[in-house]
Amino acid sequence: MDKRWQVLGAGILSLIVTVGVARFAYTPLLPVMLSETPLDTALGGWLASFNYIGYLGGALTAAGVSDLRLKDRLYRFCLLLAVATTAAMALTEHYLLWSILRLIAGFSSAGGLLLASALILNWLIRHQYRSELGIHFIGMGAGIALCSLIVELFAALSFDWRGQWLGFALLAALLAIPAWRWMPAPDTGGRTRAGEALVDCPPTPLFNRLLLAAYFCAGWGYVISATFIVDIVARQPGLAASGNWAFLVLGLAAAPAVIVWDRIARRTGYVPALFLAYLVQLLGILLPALSPTLAGALAGAALFGATFIGCVGLVLTMAGRFYPTKPAKLMGRMTLSYGVAQILAPALTGMLAKELGNYDLGLYIAAVVVAVGALLMTLLWRLEQHEPALVRSAGR
Repeated sequence: MDKRWQVLGAGILSLIVTVGVARFAYTPLLPVMLSETPLDTALGGWLASFNYIGYLGGALTAAGVSDLRLKDRLYRFCLLLAVATTAAMALTEHYLLWSILRLIAGFSSAGGLLLASALILNWLIRHQYRSELGIHFIGMGAGIALCSLIVELFAALSFDWRGQWLGFALLAALLAIPAWRWMPAPDTGGRTRAGEALVDCPPTPLFNRLLLAAYFCAGWGYVISATFIVDIVARQPGLAASGNWAFLVLGLAAAPAVIVWDRIARRTGYVPALFLAYLVQLLGILLPALSPTLAGALAGAALFGATFIGCVGLVLTMAGRFYPTKPAKLMGRMTLSYGVAQILAPALTGMLAKELGNYDLGLYIAAVVVAVGALLMTLLWRLEQHEPALVRSAGR
């Protein structure tokens, strides 16, 4: 296998294991757990928040570690955590233990999303390939689609909630093997293979603060649909069996999305591409509330899937380009902002859904927050026009 594709393959599989399974298996399993365990909607929202608190811890850890060799060891540790915590979910019905497991699983998600992204982007830059993460992030959409299909298979086989968690753990264990073996040991030299020096080009403090705030808004919009989409659709009249199919559409739309957004960014620049992604994501969030039909649910899932991963990929690629010698430096801070939103939003939305009997208000709040993010992107866009050096470093 070509070395570049082997490295990218490791990244794709790591995302399926640490994000697709350790994070997103919970979304299609939530309705099953609501019906077969003592879990209710509000507690389900808090479990999602615990997962994101763990992810936040992983992001802080990734941001605080500058040694690439240590990042590599943490990446491998996260693969093990993802498998172990997925299996352990089947071994208890105790809410406190579930919370701890979701916390640790969230920490492991940083392995595929941040650590693998940093290691792969560093490898691509050093070997003078195009420094884009579109192919790597196929793993996120593929993981979502795979989880939705497997839940349908498990349902056909009459697996209960415990059997489904154990089945996901087995899948994660199998995929973790090549994700471990194909990731090369990091090169810590200060130059590319052609001898060019790697130089960091950090953004200005104002640009940094605006980007952090805008990414917080993207995190709020992302987590509502990512956590509750299956249950949102299942609660609509006549759509009780359609929730997993909406999640499948979301994953299939997400799989190629970052590659598409990479190409859009080549033409427009990263900030204009992000502004467009925010607007499309806004529509995707609103559609299930505005059109409570199967068509509305599937269209909303497709638009959301095609944009949330685009926002993540574009922002993390920008961060890596600002800091090619230590790409997880800004990635970690960006994810800290994203992660705070991921903690607050599902807990609030779950409580609102329990009180109101539907997710409409939570979706409207998410849409408003994403609209604020789009406004912040227009400010960033204007700022870029007055900082030519920033434009060159982010857009090269």
